[in-house]
Amino acid sequence: MSQWKNFSKGFIKENPVFVLLLGMCPTLGVTSSAINGLGMGLATTFVLVMSNIVVSLVKDFIPDKVRIPSFIVIIAAFVTVVQLAMQAYLPSLYKSLGLFIPLIVVNCIVLGRAEAFASKNNLISSAIDGLGIGLGFSFALVLLGGIREILGSGKIFDITLYSENYVTLLFVLSPGAFIVLGYLIAIINRIKKD
Repeated sequence: MSQWKNFSKGFIKENPVFVLLLGMCPTLGVTSSAINGLGMGLATTFVLVMSNIVVSLVKDFIPDKVRIPSFIVIIAAFVTVVQLAMQAYLPSLYKSLGLFIPLIVVNCIVLGRAEAFASKNNLISSAIDGLGIGLGFSFALVLLGGIREILGSGKIFDITLYSENYVTLLFVLSPGAFIVLGYLIAIINRIKKD
């Protein structure tokens, strides 16, 4: 039962974006739309879950001196799988996310969970932890991207909500990411206080 407690902590209590403020580069870089946020979030979730599983399985065989480089190689292998699959089956999303896909390798969320959790826990707990943190990250990216897309283009997931005459272009640009993220962090902090 405590394993499922690890799953839920990624959404609010230890959300990588809103609470821990980790992974800011892809958070601010790809969330100009909800679909980009969803794509990046799910790619990162896959890498988190799979790398946590492998790290938890091989943790006893890796010497301490090469622990971090070994984790990075494991993570890089799964990022390569995601990158090639996305390039083959979702080329428009792959083009949209661009350089941020290979940067998952050095995303501190993924390496941090491998080091802090998966290297100290069993396979099931590590997989659940990776899933919870990954889905929390995905939730944050979709929420941020969705708000920016609605305010900046009047659409969400390519569904028009209102005329482009009433949009504020600022929200699909870089400063809009910082503004929306700041407000969302303030709201999450307010929720956590209650």
